[in-house]
Amino acid sequence: MREPRFWQAPRAGEIHILPRLLSPAAFLYGVAGGLRQRFAKPEQAAVPIICIGNITVGGTGKTPLALTLAEWLIRQGEEVHFLTRGYGGTEEGPLRVDPAKHTAKEVGDEPLLLAAVAPTWVSADRAEGAAAAVREGAKLILMDDGLQNPTLVKDFSILVADAQTGLGNGRLIPAGPLREHMDRGLSRVGAVVIIGRGHAADRIAARARARAIPVFRAILRAAPAPDLDGLPVLAFAGIGRPEKFYATLRELHADIVGTASFPDHHIFGEREALDLLLRARDLNATLVTTEKDLARLRAAPAGTARARLRDTTKTVAVHALIDDFAALGTLLRDQIRLARGRAAKRAAQPD
Repeated sequence: MREPRFWQAPRAGEIHILPRLLSPAAFLYGVAGGLRQRFAKPEQAAVPIICIGNITVGGTGKTPLALTLAEWLIRQGEEVHFLTRGYGGTEEGPLRVDPAKHTAKEVGDEPLLLAAVAPTWVSADRAEGAAAAVREGAKLILMDDGLQNPTLVKDFSILVADAQTGLGNGRLIPAGPLREHMDRGLSRVGAVVIIGRGHAADRIAARARARAIPVFRAILRAAPAPDLDGLPVLAFAGIGRPEKFYATLRELHADIVGTASFPDHHIFGEREALDLLLRARDLNATLVTTEKDLARLRAAPAGTARARLRDTTKTVAVHALIDDFAALGTLLRDQIRLARGRAAKRAAQPD
């Protein structure tokens, strides 16, 4: 879905009526979420569970952060598996993602990216997904999203926030972008990572520090990419915040002559693909998109406009660069060690 304008913090002199009109529905949404958390009976996995989530709808950068942390943990010798819902996919799981076999329509776009780094499981039931991963050799599970899911015990959770959008208008869905209130979310996390440049998330950082929760800063930087310096580019993206992708292209000195933004997880149709191809031809521009968007075009049948779009489009991947990564790494290692200690004690207890 595309975020409505009224979800954002109002500009000076701007008045939005819809958030007030939707406040009763937002209240009910919050009550339902609180009851779900209160009465859930979460299951304990046999291996440490690290959750990387957010409290807002939309792209905060949690998947690039999850990929960065997974790559680091793998270098530390950890047998990491990803666990995710597979938003936008039809598969309920538990299912181990095979990028050579599965499509974004089946498992979602993000799992295809995760699976390129570590074994990835899609499961609507997180506890069943974790159990399946353990049976297949996982010694550590990274959850991409799921902070609000109460069915599985998390040994350590990281809240990711966007520095430019923060909490938006500070209201719950559907009156605003919040999945839950800030304090409720902070009560279940052990670290906060704010991604990007800006001050919209300063309130989250201040409240986290008041709770003695460490706060880290990160930016998204392009991985080694095709040479875009001075290249006329038609950029398109169906992600939470397309503007962040366009900013990355500008940092690579691409000459952006046009953009096309779509809702997050958008499935491209033939007409849209053809329009992009024709527009790029008319602009004499190179098509560039994100890896997530290209993943949704991967299974396009030969001879279609979507297949031509896939084959002619360049991609730019982004990585999360974290300030004081050493401190975050130490925190993660300590929490994993503690989680394994708790698991050993549980295993030693008589039935």
